[in-house]
Amino acid sequence: MTRSARLQHLEWRLEAAGYDLIAGILRIVPIDAASGFGAWLCRALGPLTSAHRTALRNLRLAFPEWDEDQRRAMARRQWENFGRVLFEFFLMDRIMADPSRVEVFGRERLDAIVSSGKPAVFVSGHFANFEVMAATKRLVGIEAVLMYRGVENPYIDRRMRESRRRYGVNLFAPKGVEGGRGVMAALKRGVSVGVLADQKYYEGPLVPFFGHGARSQHAPVRFAMRFGAHLQPGWVERTRGARFKVYVAEPIPLPEGGGAEAVEAGVRAVNAFIEERARARPWEYWWVHRRWPDALYAELAAQGY
Repeated sequence: MTRSARLQHLEWRLEAAGYDLIAGILRIVPIDAASGFGAWLCRALGPLTSAHRTALRNLRLAFPEWDEDQRRAMARRQWENFGRVLFEFFLMDRIMADPSRVEVFGRERLDAIVSSGKPAVFVSGHFANFEVMAATKRLVGIEAVLMYRGVENPYIDRRMRESRRRYGVNLFAPKGVEGGRGVMAALKRGVSVGVLADQKYYEGPLVPFFGHGARSQHAPVRFAMRFGAHLQPGWVERTRGARFKVYVAEPIPLPEGGGAEAVEAGVRAVNAFIEERARARPWEYWWVHRRWPDALYAELAAQGY
């Protein structure tokens, strides 16, 4: 191992030690206290980061009718939910073990998926605490592969997988070519798949999102069409503190045919669903992702934003 590689692994191990320290502290703190502290901390520190500028630019693109004060207030407010999610991640097994903390609406649709014998491709976005959505599927007996973007630090990535296993999310498929193969193998076995379909995707079709063309994740639609799976949207809302409502929406009908036009129609439907939910509760949506083409952000930067 080269000197630079040894230094990299030392850095990773130090980061993992910090992760373990935070996890150890939060595991002994009451759930709502930990969630509330995360909200306070990120509301204070979030506006000092470069991600805050991204959030402001995203809100300008999404809500051009708002004035600047509205956008700034929403950008600050979304940091509260962001911080709660970060701190709640360490406590998800405790949250899901308390029946009073999660209500499920539309459970009959999940039961119908189970009884159909066919897998589902679950699609959602970064709403409220999106980890709750993945955990809810396990509550009703649906085994699913969670597609996720792993963190660079392998020690922390392993700890995050282990944490998810504590609340029943046992299967993972990192995004990318290798992950795609794993997802297809799972669907062939009748195992469902969960995808957060609202991040930037460089290879997808250019379809509308808040009135702007955005390269969008097409894998959920392609997977559902190829394997005859349910294309099942859903979302999470926060009620107060670390308490949630999970909504299972009407399935998105699969477009007829198998060509690019059919795939694009399905992607448009997914984007429309995500946009509708983000408009309904923008303070619970993650505005820190650079969702649109770089040219739009460069244009805002040239205007002084």
